[in-house]
Amino acid sequence: MVWPAGLSLRPSRWLASTAIGAFVFCLWIAPELADSQYRHGWLFSNSIMGHVGSSLQPRALSSGSVLFWRTVRSATVVPIAEELFWRAWLLRWFVNHDFQRVPLGTYVPLAFWLSAVLFAAEHGPYWDVGLVTGVLYNLWMIRSKSLGDCVLMHAVTNLLLSLYVIAYGQWQYWQ
Repeated sequence: MVWPAGLSLRPSRWLASTAIGAFVFCLWIAPELADSQYRHGWLFSNSIMGHVGSSLQPRALSSGSVLFWRTVRSATVVPIAEELFWRAWLLRWFVNHDFQRVPLGTYVPLAFWLSAVLFAAEHGPYWDVGLVTGVLYNLWMIRSKSLGDCVLMHAVTNLLLSLYVIAYGQWQYWQ
């Protein structure tokens, strides 16, 4: 009853959104696959960006329940919350503080880059792939003009990353 009209979570470009989400997942893990020490350099691990490491306690890593619910949250709640914030609100708010007057997918270079850089900063020592991800996610919002497609894309990225984390014990991705 209170959901804004015109802001649908129903994707219309399933295949493209899924493919972009899978591509972004590959971008996230590529640097460490190429060089396992990549994130330990001063550019990524420092007092400003933070340090690579998991927020989960060691005993939680062997709890099926914890891993299941962390994955569910990562693939459902996080994509909805972040896409509402980053693409449905902030991207438009940088254009006009009365953001509801700005159609989804409106391109204004300053808004585009500010939101991409802030998205990168939110990801701490993963800021480099966070920046590329922010750019790709913003581009998809501009192209699709669909919150639902952006949520699906983000959910695919997070689901694949969660499955990768669990399958290969790469807990550092769960900060």
